[in-house]
Amino acid sequence: MLGVLPAPCIFQRCLLAAPALRTACKLPACEAGINSQLRFGISNFPFINKRQSRHRSMASTQASKPAWLGPTSRILLGSSSKSRRGIMDELAAELGFSYECASADIDEQAIRHEDPHQLVRQLAAAKADAIASRLASQGTAPSGLLITCDQVVVHRDRILEKPRDEAEARVFIRGYASAPASTVGSVMVTDLETRASACAVDVTTIEFSAIPEASIEALIEEGEVFWCAGGLMVEHALVAPHIVRMEGGMDAVMGLSKATTLRLLQQAAQR
Repeated sequence: MLGVLPAPCIFQRCLLAAPALRTACKLPACEAGINSQLRFGISNFPFINKRQSRHRSMASTQASKPAWLGPTSRILLGSSSKSRRGIMDELAAELGFSYECASADIDEQAIRHEDPHQLVRQLAAAKADAIASRLASQGTAPSGLLITCDQVVVHRDRILEKPRDEAEARVFIRGYASAPASTVGSVMVTDLETRASACAVDVTTIEFSAIPEASIEALIEEGEVFWCAGGLMVEHALVAPHIVRMEGGMDAVMGLSKATTLRLLQQAAQR
């Protein structure tokens, strides 16, 4: 997925590089690149439904230094995903906290389930267990709130995970024009001291027009698609112009819903 972006907005890259989206959203081109201070709301995306836009606006309003977030609160993100870290950077900047990163390094293929909701829940739990156990083995009692996540794409009733090779990536990306794709993503927050946890699953649906073959080859050449469930990179400048409609938040599509993460962190902190 998309690499870590500057704090202003995770949507900059796709709008700055995609004239079609800039035109649709009535935003000027930005010659300064992604480091500009361009700001806009999710409601400016014509393909996102209005109900979701209202939901995201409410979530943004509520994200203002919650009382439960103390100065010594320790938060860890158990993910090596660049896009999740970019979203977490935004959330940390909005709420005024810092966080640490850890990687689970588990064999995800060893965990299987035919229900995508259960699969992503089990994978998030396995990642939390692996990180918590590793921290405990370092000789100090682990503390803090650990966030772990997982995501799959469901397309034509098939669960799509990270493409195994170029051929599979081509099949995945070409296929999205034939039927809507859904992302099913879990967010789990675990109290490292008590091992108590809470988990939620976000589902989004995206409809695409055909993505040109040249764009597909360029995506494969870049290589980031191999780190994304279903090879799906909705935020990429080569993909974003082909989004016809989206139901759900862009952050959830990219693997980490801010609203869900904030809610679970608050629940865990107030126990």
